[in-house]
Amino acid sequence: MERYISFVRTLSKFANVIAGISICFMIGLTVLDVVLRGFRKPVPGTYELVAFSGALVIGLALPYTSLGKGHVLVDFLILSFPSPVRKVFNIVTRLMGIGLFSVLGLSLIMLALDLRRTGEVSLTLQLPFYPIAFALGLASILQCLVLVGQIMMVIGGKYDE
Repeated sequence: MERYISFVRTLSKFANVIAGISICFMIGLTVLDVVLRGFRKPVPGTYELVAFSGALVIGLALPYTSLGKGHVLVDFLILSFPSPVRKVFNIVTRLMGIGLFSVLGLSLIMLALDLRRTGEVSLTLQLPFYPIAFALGLASILQCLVLVGQIMMVIGGKYDE
């Protein structure tokens, strides 16, 4: 179990680093575009690049955020239940999450393959859409791995609520 969690944590950190680079890119590009607009020389395709980067930030940061319990959690009702009920609740909700993210991940990967086949590109810069869809699909699959790890921790009694 520890090796699995360590492996998932490493993958999640890597995805989170890419998300961090993407948000820094978004900030830098936006600042550059605003400054250059003052000289009537805006950066072409800023909207597309910021949209692509924003999708990467949200998708790739999710597994690490979930692993570190950095998301919003409303558990005042759940904490009033006895420990065995909380464990069942934690397992069931994570199984539902695995179902959701596996469908999302596989759908995004299939969409990426379709976008690659059709050659769909962005309007201004002619950037292909498929790498973004593929990255988000992989991030969704990674989120499934995180949820499996959390189920293992709940069962093993190592998941603190």
